[in-house]
Amino acid sequence: MSNRSIGLTDELYRYLLANSLREHALLAELRKVTAQRPDARMQIAPEQGQFMQLLVQLTGARRCLEIGVYTGYSALAVALALPEDGHVLACDIDAETTAIARDYWRRAGVESRIELRLAPALETLDQLLASGGADSYDFVFIDADKENYSEYYDRSLALLRQGGLIAVDNVLWNGRVADPAVNDLDTRAIRAFNRKLHWDASVSTSLVPVGDGLALARKL
Repeated sequence: MSNRSIGLTDELYRYLLANSLREHALLAELRKVTAQRPDARMQIAPEQGQFMQLLVQLTGARRCLEIGVYTGYSALAVALALPEDGHVLACDIDAETTAIARDYWRRAGVESRIELRLAPALETLDQLLASGGADSYDFVFIDADKENYSEYYDRSLALLRQGGLIAVDNVLWNGRVADPAVNDLDTRAIRAFNRKLHWDASVSTSLVPVGDGLALARKL
């Protein structure tokens, strides 16, 4: 028994995947293709994708927002968990990586559920707010440049309905957030965001040690 979160050895992690993961064949293929890229560290863990699918289903989400698409694994995972009338608005600026994403969305038969906006995400979020999008989204996943996490969060919270959920990736930052010797810009930004979320009385929150750390915030 343990009164704290357990550490995962390689052996235990393999056991976790073998006894929990129900990964769509195209998600598994996309993950393997992405693993060949030099920037593959940006790929979320498969168990995190499955966890997010469960969150989407538990919240009854239909309108979802993703900030940071990369090769499309998380958007595909979420879209597969949505009902037929569900919709994901996916924000990114990289035409090359999102071309991979589009291909897998099409092959999985969920391309109609995902709208990709190739533009700086803050611009897209501001446009959504200006056009009356406040309080209209059910689920938001933030996984983009760390410097803007706080700005992404503020706008996402405004776009989120009461009872909706925001999930924010990389909040444990491979342990660097807890290392006082590490003070690069990204690490400082994540530390500042974690402090902000901890004390935000407008949400209920939990930081979950799945993947690289996933912060959850439910709008009160």
